Amino acid sequence: MKSATQMCTFVLGTALFTTFSVQAKIDTVSVPSLSTDSALALAVEAVEQCQKEGYAVTATVVDPAGRVLAQLRDDKAGSHTLESSRQKAFTAASMKQPTGKLMKLIDEKPILQPLQNMDDNLLLLAGGLPLTVKGAVVGAIGVGGAPGGHLDVACAEAAIKKVSK
Repeated sequence: MKSATQMCTFVLGTALFTTFSVQAKIDTVSVPSLSTDSALALAVEAVEQCQKEGYAVTATVVDPAGRVLAQLRDDKAGSHTLESSRQKAFTAASMKQPTGKLMKLIDEKPILQPLQNMDDNLLLLAGGLPLTVKGAVVGAIGVGGAPGGHLDVACAEAAIKKVSK
């Protein structure tokens, strides 16, 4: 036989669960994302664009949440470029801005410098670009290894232009 306290706890717990279940509304959202085929094509094209210019790079393409969809490293690219290109892509996807623009913003407004330390995955160096379709960020590309972030950006932009045709 249950005690009055046990019975009260059971009734109260059941009532709370029932109330929550009836009142709870679970919504979902759909987030457009780049396909794996498109991600791979962008990574290949970015590395090839840089190879034409004599730069050994890594290109990483991520989904809107910053998870890697494709990553390609030139045979001669340094191993550090794997992580730097991933972080640039993550930053561009997360912040929905080109990483070079964010780098410049922090340089011009020192009060914003803590932004660069808010997540270990962020890298505020030029070379990361968000990828948008119909106004929605569907992923991002990050390129690392060229002798200057502006050159990483040029390879990424050329890849986007060619793959978008």
